[in-house]
Amino acid sequence: MTAGFRILERQRKVSAEDVKLFAAIPVANISDSMSRMTAAGPRLRPLHIGGKLAGAAITVKSRPGDNLMVHKALDLAEPGDIVVVDAGGDMNNAIIGELMVAHAIQRGLGGIVINGAVRDLDAIQSGTFPVFAAGVTHRGPYKDGPGEINVPIAIDGMVIAPGDLIVGDSDGLLCVPFDDLQTVYAAAKKKNDAEAEQMANIVAGRSDRSWVDASLQKLNCQIVTAVRPAHG
Repeated sequence: MTAGFRILERQRKVSAEDVKLFAAIPVANISDSMSRMTAAGPRLRPLHIGGKLAGAAITVKSRPGDNLMVHKALDLAEPGDIVVVDAGGDMNNAIIGELMVAHAIQRGLGGIVINGAVRDLDAIQSGTFPVFAAGVTHRGPYKDGPGEINVPIAIDGMVIAPGDLIVGDSDGLLCVPFDDLQTVYAAAKKKNDAEAEQMANIVAGRSDRSWVDASLQKLNCQIVTAVRPAHG
């Protein structure tokens, strides 16, 4: 087997039930429940109209500017899967465009993430199929390889293994490792419920803000009160 040019079989993936549970929680709350230590960086942004990206990752490591293995991954991916491509963050050539997105939609996939550039932006922006990318260029890709499918990849330090959960919304992208799924969900659900209660209290005008002064006092913040001149 040639390292750098191979297709592996995915050994496991998150269930559709788990995907549905996480899709109901904002990415920010999931991130907070992972100690704010995981992120794919600010460059990867949603390019579609809007809507949550959530699904099991099928990973692709491609040569910058080449999409041969991305085409193969689209054919291998199962309904609901997210094709996550590390193309090195290169912006010189688009890795996908309108036709590949249409193929992904026809196959029932859950979305595409490109650590690199895309093209046919008007078509992508007018649709609801989730597409995240780092940039846009009109220059097309090459189709010569090499590349790898279903190997661990990393985007801005966020490691993604085949079958891990990928979630994304307007705040960005996040990977939840397969082995941490239940622990993260329990914490994220708890935080989400607490924020819903907090929002209800804010709307009702009964939000408790005493924690702000308590925090300042604990941190020994000096609060200087202006001395007003006495009136004679």
